[in-house]
Amino acid sequence: MAFVPLNDAATLGLMNKRPYFERDNVHRLLGYSYGEQPDTVDIIKLNTNENPYPPGPAVHRALSGFDITDLRRYPAATAAPLRKALAQLHGVDPAQIVVTHAGDEALRLAMTTFVTPGHAFGMTDPSYSLYPVLAAIQDARVVSIPHPEDWSLPDDLGSRLNAAGAELTCIVNPHAPSGKLIPVAELAELAATLQGVLLIDEAYVDFVDPALHYSAVPLLERCDNVLLMRTFSKGYALAGLRLGYLMGSPSLIDPIMSKTRDSYNIDAISQRLGLAAVTDQAYARSTWDRVRSERERQTSALRALGFEPVESQANFLLARVPAAADAETLYRRLKTDNILVRYFDHPRLEHSLRITIGTPEENARLNAALAHHLSTDARSLTDAH
Repeated sequence: MAFVPLNDAATLGLMNKRPYFERDNVHRLLGYSYGEQPDTVDIIKLNTNENPYPPGPAVHRALSGFDITDLRRYPAATAAPLRKALAQLHGVDPAQIVVTHAGDEALRLAMTTFVTPGHAFGMTDPSYSLYPVLAAIQDARVVSIPHPEDWSLPDDLGSRLNAAGAELTCIVNPHAPSGKLIPVAELAELAATLQGVLLIDEAYVDFVDPALHYSAVPLLERCDNVLLMRTFSKGYALAGLRLGYLMGSPSLIDPIMSKTRDSYNIDAISQRLGLAAVTDQAYARSTWDRVRSERERQTSALRALGFEPVESQANFLLARVPAAADAETLYRRLKTDNILVRYFDHPRLEHSLRITIGTPEENARLNAALAHHLSTDARSLTDAH
């Protein structure tokens, strides 16, 4: 074989023909757009749906008592103690649970395991904006069905996704960004219709009103194509830890556990703190109660200011701004007040703000700032006439 010198012009031309090295589908995609994460502590942060209350005392004790010498060894490979605790909590078998590096890894694992590159992934629109990014990384086609005005599931969703060949469908429940809760009966009907896997993303389920008696866990016994995704980021106030899990039939969980999951994917500290959080249900539920109470008060407060919030079962409110206001302008003005909320440049959401439920003090400051800006706009409008 002849040696080709690297300074040969033709060779260099071939080497430099492609200006990037990532796969074409990765090169084309736009990455996930994160909510703003400020570096200062004087910000009221109501933009990324974190729990406004800290982790419980059991988590604090577990972290304080962690023996650093344990870090020289690999963690429990399958997070067995944590899986056992979660199984007891939900009344399922540990073989039906895989612990993941936050809910986002759970979504990525489901995409990797069940969606063939070039085939279809199903979702509703608008929804969690990471879904299409993960689908694009997998080089899958995204089939996105718009929500009706009342944020319910679209009619004939299952048949439409089947026609498109969707191998995996993700539905957030309570829905993001509206907070609307889809009844279990509708989810069961969708699961029975779909020919692919249905992943129900329950990131916000801990904040659902207990009086509604919502639980999708019984679907795991009735439907062998259902995955439930949970996270510790919201209900357990551990967003900084990055811990989550999937529940499903063993036929869905086993290929994730034994084939597509990274080995030792959950570190020793996360396993220990997650176990402490799960076993301290009394504390966790007390924070959920407080968030629900504030959600009710904040809904009334926003309505009094002229907003139109959607009835939410999550720890946030999607609120349409008053007719005379502009959502993006309000978002920017609040930012100058050191108050972060979320504005989405999406046709369905451009007149709304998504507001995380904060502490009573944080919510009061937000409402005062909103009242100030709205009254200023009203005076300016009056003066202009």
